[in-house]
Amino acid sequence: MMNRLDSVSNEKIKLAVKIAASSKARKETGLFFLEGLRLCRDSALTGTVIRYAFVTDKSYEKFGDDAEFICSKANEAYLISETVADKLSLTQTPQGFFCLCEKCSSLSLSSVDSEGKYIALENIQDPANLGAICRTAEALGITGAILCGCCDRYSPKSQRAAMGSLLRLPVLESDDLCRDIELLKEKGMAVYATSPDSSAEKITEIPMDGGIVCVIGNEGNGVSDEVFSLCRKVTIPMKGNAESLNASMAAAITMWEMMK
Repeated sequence: MMNRLDSVSNEKIKLAVKIAASSKARKETGLFFLEGLRLCRDSALTGTVIRYAFVTDKSYEKFGDDAEFICSKANEAYLISETVADKLSLTQTPQGFFCLCEKCSSLSLSSVDSEGKYIALENIQDPANLGAICRTAEALGITGAILCGCCDRYSPKSQRAAMGSLLRLPVLESDDLCRDIELLKEKGMAVYATSPDSSAEKITEIPMDGGIVCVIGNEGNGVSDEVFSLCRKVTIPMKGNAESLNASMAAAITMWEMMK
């Protein structure tokens, strides 16, 4: 028989609410919050450590096999009331599944595959963009993502936009992208950076053999000058009057070209 939690003032519920709301709390505790059947099931499937799983009675009855699977993978699992679910939920139509998980291990620079294809994201600040880019990266077969100065990949918005990809895609968290680019180049990898500058080389004409890193910059300012100085500038050829693309769209086209 599963344990029950029916009080919104329970310490585990209060912790989950805090983790969902605060990047600082996620950093301090090493935990992150997931909501929804799909994300909770993905966390169980990927071997993500689930500290606590919370499921409403209705959801446990409706999605019995999935609920049992998720709860079986959790260190502790609880049936919760609808009142508690409303306290936990960040969505308008909650599915009644919530998990508090331990953060995934990050990729190390030494374990980067010198023959792999990586997307590097510099100062991406919109969690919807971050999640969407990583979802596309997984779908296209990108080897991994390198994140520097970006918004929190463990925020609920990032995780929802990624639809589970941030639980599966290898991610390297860089605190010095220039240094890491230099090291990746020493490994024999080609490093490109995207630019709206029409004088840059067209990405459609660049050879994409061997190990490659492509850098996508901040939504408003693009790739920093410091990073640009270390990379080969490439641009996505465009027709019409548009001067640039949304970061997630630019990343999608870039990754498509990388994987053709």
